[in-house]
Amino acid sequence: MTAAARTRLDRVRASVGIASLALQQIEDDLSGDDVDQEELAAILRELIEDTDPPGGFLASVAQLLTAAAHRAERIEPDRDGDASCPLHEAAALITDDVGQRLIWAARALHPQGDS
Repeated sequence: MTAAARTRLDRVRASVGIASLALQQIEDDLSGDDVDQEELAAILRELIEDTDPPGGFLASVAQLLTAAAHRAERIEPDRDGDASCPLHEAAALITDDVGQRLIWAARALHPQGDS
């Protein structure tokens, strides 16, 4: 592994650590006895509707996996999709399945104008 690759991996580890701490903070906030159904629904919506990175946190994770899949397409042995296909599928599951389930859960807790 080159020095540049080690540096990149160090940055990735640091970023994952920061993201993990942020997620732990959200989990800690969820454990409060004063969180009601409307607030819980709003928290779930933030994971999918955040306006800073378009599409929210889950879309950002899916985008990261898609970028990894595109890189894998260019470097995987035999270009057979053994690495890139599961990455593309994981990204699709996050946006299509996980995201939709969060929407359903938020609506069940607090419809926010749904009829």
